[in-house]
Amino acid sequence: MKTISLLGATGSIGTQTLDVIREHPTEFKLTALSIGKNIELARKMISEFQPELVSVQNKSDYITLKTEFPQVKFAFGPEGLIETAVYEKADILVNAVLGSVGLNPTLQAIECGKTIAIANKETLVTAGHLVMDAAKRNNVTLLPVDSEHSAIFQALQGEKAKNIERLILTASGGSFRDRSRNELENVTVQEALNHPNWSMGAKITIDSATMMNKGLEVIEAHWLFDIPYERIDVLLHKESIIHSMVEFHDSSIIAQLGTPDMRVPIQYALTYPDRLPLASANRLNLAQIGRLHFQEMDVERFRCLNFAYIAGKEGGTMPTVLNAANEAAVAAFLEGKIRFLQIEDLIEKALSTHQTIQHPSLSVIQEVDQETRQYVQSLL
Repeated sequence: MKTISLLGATGSIGTQTLDVIREHPTEFKLTALSIGKNIELARKMISEFQPELVSVQNKSDYITLKTEFPQVKFAFGPEGLIETAVYEKADILVNAVLGSVGLNPTLQAIECGKTIAIANKETLVTAGHLVMDAAKRNNVTLLPVDSEHSAIFQALQGEKAKNIERLILTASGGSFRDRSRNELENVTVQEALNHPNWSMGAKITIDSATMMNKGLEVIEAHWLFDIPYERIDVLLHKESIIHSMVEFHDSSIIAQLGTPDMRVPIQYALTYPDRLPLASANRLNLAQIGRLHFQEMDVERFRCLNFAYIAGKEGGTMPTVLNAANEAAVAAFLEGKIRFLQIEDLIEKALSTHQTIQHPSLSVIQEVDQETRQYVQSLL
């Protein structure tokens, strides 16, 4: 039985991770979890899964739950997040927390030798050099949970890195894939949250609509697979059936296919290098689907994807600025403070005013992150 610590248990990836654990009770045991502010859902999770350690965001919730579940150890705040990440009775850390808050707990877990199932994009985007160096130094495996990176990871099993020609990430195109830029001027938050293929949290759904989500995945792929940006392509694929592909020097292309279901890559990360049945998953029927469609990506239409390539190639603190500015801008859009296309404008301004610091330490990354958020706030 594998024991699991889960950061971000009440989010989209977190709840689907619990679905996988629930389906295989003899294979997985949830020993520790962290939540944000959804205390009602936390109560249900604690009652069902009986974890030994639970971390919450606020001290008031910590005090409340501690009296309700005296048999459980509780923690709170950033320290609680780290305590959950490094919990000694967990073999695998599933990092499904949202935002750059997931970086330090991941680094701490790597230092403790935990296997990392990584679904937190911001960890690799903001500090890929620190994370990969720490993983190599501690002989720690990073297992990708994102469907695109899991697809590439699966396609590379048994292959040699020297034979890779390029990585091809597929993109659904998000909520507004069939609209021109002129038609995006006055789109609503509700329209942006209506993703055609995937059920995801609000922030990642907006990122999908701007294509920033794919941009962040390009940066992640660069670090996870040690491939230069010039050899990472993005292809628009509306059906989300092919999750990503690898092209090799001999012109062969290996793709991973499946119905849009995040539980599949989550489970693969938990079972690797083995596989388990997933009885509740929908089987892919290609004959029923009939056709798959592909288009080249238009970086003028999806400017955030272009921003990500620029920031990734620049390196240093520039990806940190990209991520922090995006998080602040998306939050402002969700709160109704800015229009949809202004997300791009705010990110562009943050990138253009920043002076890159190469090879930044964790403290420098955290400082730049906060400065960027404050700068974006000042523009609202």
